Amino acid sequence: MTDLPLNEILSLLAAVIAAGLIGGLVAGLFGVGGGTVIVPALFYAFEVLGLGGESNLHVAIGTSLMTIVATSWRSLGAHRAHGAVDEQVLKTWTPWVGFGALVGAGIAGFTSMGGLAIVYGVCLTLVAAQMGLLPERVTLAKDLPTGWGRRLIGTVIGGLSAMMGVGGGSFGGMLLTLCGRPIHQAVATASGFGIAIGAAAMVGFAIFGWDAPGRPPLSLGYVNVPAAVLMGLLTTLVAPYGARLAHRLDKRILRRAFAVYLLITAISVMVKAL
Repeated sequence: MTDLPLNEILSLLAAVIAAGLIGGLVAGLFGVGGGTVIVPALFYAFEVLGLGGESNLHVAIGTSLMTIVATSWRSLGAHRAHGAVDEQVLKTWTPWVGFGALVGAGIAGFTSMGGLAIVYGVCLTLVAAQMGLLPERVTLAKDLPTGWGRRLIGTVIGGLSAMMGVGGGSFGGMLLTLCGRPIHQAVATASGFGIAIGAAAMVGFAIFGWDAPGRPPLSLGYVNVPAAVLMGLLTTLVAPYGARLAHRLDKRILRRAFAVYLLITAISVMVKAL
């Protein structure tokens, strides 16, 4: 690991604060993980400051995963207070989502930055397409799969979320809405997936990146602890304001605008990493 001069520490701090604030608003507005903002912001900050080398995208994702635990915990508690969480879905799906997150962290640990960027960019493009093109109430099935379907899909959701550094809202929420669940219940229930994804994948990213060279100071493996703690606090504090804004603004226009941002971000991260 390397020591940073004061001006670079301040630049990194500014990027972390901005990412935490915007990530919290995004999480509250759209129910998707703040990692869609945090990961590219940290990735570009590390690139500009010359940190991480071949590990900077891994560190950006691992750090985002640590912030997800606190944000998802608070979000789940708030949704439970309103009775919006499907506890049966949470109980039966969470173990498989958590298992998938651990598997995804392991795969990411052995994947090059270019390969990880392709996974991140392709998956982010799918999220953008869902937000920008599909109506909120479109459904593909009458109910959620059970048995091996649940085990397989839950594992895939956890794995892809871990490799992107996002919580349960991006893929879990998408699955629930496509399977006929109301949007508010989908967002509320998927927030619980985020706890399992963040906790399991964060441990995996710390272990598999333990000896990686060039990481920012005070990193545990691929998890930069100071950045994660600061962004976790900021996203947790700001998310409720994003939720309030969601009820005041034209959400359709916001979703499409954010979808365009996600698409541009997906392309730019892939180009930068490759």
